[in-house]
Amino acid sequence: MSNEASKSRFQTTSWSLVIAAAERPTKDARVALATLCQIYWHPIYAFIRRNGDDRDQARDLTQAFFAVLLEKNYLRDAQQERGRFRAFLLTAVKHFLANQRDREQALKRGGGQVAISIDPAEAESLYAPAAVDDVTPERLYERRWALSMLDQVMSKLRAEFVEKGKAEYFDQLAPFLDGDTRDARYETVAAGMGVAAGALRTAVHRMRRKFGRLLREEIAETVSEPEEIDDEIRFILATLSS
Repeated sequence: MSNEASKSRFQTTSWSLVIAAAERPTKDARVALATLCQIYWHPIYAFIRRNGDDRDQARDLTQAFFAVLLEKNYLRDAQQERGRFRAFLLTAVKHFLANQRDREQALKRGGGQVAISIDPAEAESLYAPAAVDDVTPERLYERRWALSMLDQVMSKLRAEFVEKGKAEYFDQLAPFLDGDTRDARYETVAAGMGVAAGALRTAVHRMRRKFGRLLREEIAETVSEPEEIDDEIRFILATLSS
């Protein structure tokens, strides 16, 4: 596929679609943005929570932020040179929190109108383990973003296996996606599955390739240019390894 054809195909991804429609948002672009917001609200909640708001305040502010984001066409600020959805969201929430008057009006206006659904228990279970003393709101946001990205990819990968009636097979192989190559671990699981350790290694290799494909597709939904995909993969690896 030529570079031009590749870029043309890439422009159908969610964030590229949203940016392209920034001046005159289309229905498809609004749906794409709403979908991205619903998937990646965890980092915003963590950022607001780490800034000092309690659980209920963080939940209300997160929902109010997304309500304003979807209503006010903040997309005009999403320039190509700042085309990563991750960077756009962080800039937008900082602006939202800094503008006290808009923040108060958003909370009042948002009564009964929830832009995204937030499970308080889920929000806290995702926030608490990472909220160590020395982590900044920005750093926590980045870590939660990286984890949300991988969680979304894992869900999509599992769905592929479930669709083929192989949910149990996926659950047996998924633990190997962490890169553990110990022979004893392979031999133990292979024996339980009734297959050779070599066959299990081959199956794990194929699963990792599928995971990598889905990860690239997921990242493509959040960047504006295909060249940024590898940068985001490096960002995720660096964020989770530090």
